[in-house]
Amino acid sequence: MKVEPLVSIIIVNWNGGKVFEECLKSLTKVNKPRWELILVDNGSTDESQLLINKIDFPATSVKLIQNKKNVGFAPANNQAYKEAKGKYILLLNNDTKATPNFLEPLVSKMEEDSSLGVIQPKIYLMDTDKLLDNAGSFMTRIGFLDHWGFMQKDSGEFDQEREIFSAKGACMLIRKSVVDNVGLFDDDFVSYFEESDFCWRVWLAGFKVIYYPKTHVFHKLGFTIRRQNVLDMNCHYYKNRISSLMKNLETKNLLLVLVPHLLISLGISLAFLLSLRFRSFTMVLRALVWNLLNILSTARKRKRIQDFRIISDDLLFKRVGKKIDWIKFYESFKRVQNDIVRRLVTTGSK
Repeated sequence: MKVEPLVSIIIVNWNGGKVFEECLKSLTKVNKPRWELILVDNGSTDESQLLINKIDFPATSVKLIQNKKNVGFAPANNQAYKEAKGKYILLLNNDTKATPNFLEPLVSKMEEDSSLGVIQPKIYLMDTDKLLDNAGSFMTRIGFLDHWGFMQKDSGEFDQEREIFSAKGACMLIRKSVVDNVGLFDDDFVSYFEESDFCWRVWLAGFKVIYYPKTHVFHKLGFTIRRQNVLDMNCHYYKNRISSLMKNLETKNLLLVLVPHLLISLGISLAFLLSLRFRSFTMVLRALVWNLLNILSTARKRKRIQDFRIISDDLLFKRVGKKIDWIKFYESFKRVQNDIVRRLVTTGSK
């Protein structure tokens, strides 16, 4: 008789409150396959970490890792990974809501296809009428991601299984043996872009990342982001994206992809300066300086990644790359700029 595989469900929490409670309650209805729960609490002050002692889970085990402070999303997930006993790891955000049967189809798909490294289900925005959060992301030749399905109405376009460059960290099932080979998240990233950097390494090691729409979860977009410093958050985005390009691109594409990316980033910084958004201007510069100061560490990580690479950039761009949509790119930049301005208004900063 075939033994049902164990899944290690990992959740990182920081002052999740009622939203986190709803996330945990949704898991009480997930009976198959077998799963264990590992919660990493990043120094919560609202006692939400104690919720796991008040809820009866159909899990084989429940473990709490308590951090004294918020160490960031990436390091916290890495802590949990070291404790995971499952054949598969499910990363689940604390602001998601699971559906009762969401996990079994993901595991079945993994069991059927040993070439799969990561699977993302369909992710709906919570509290909306079938709007999508994300159906996967694709890499462009200028190093920025194209997010498929973001804020779009669900339609037949999103009902087909598809290879993607990167899954969304809000909910992704991972083959643990792949993590044992390529590592999980880069601790230096702290938060943001860590899942894309990880999925890139999964591809380079010869495994696939797919979007699998036969199952779904819900995500309360922005719940965590709204409680963080908007400048620090966006600085991490820029810093980590540049670092990921430096680590994962083939040598020729350091010139063909990284250099244009750096020039565009400097142009964005200049746009902030010309609009007198001085702190936003320095935000991008801080990201560039960080990468300059940490270039030796990045070079060591790059060597390890390039040593296990078995797929070329050309093939990867052909399979999970997209041509840059400059209008969409500009609209995305304006959306981020407006969000920064809006959130800085309350502090009186520019």
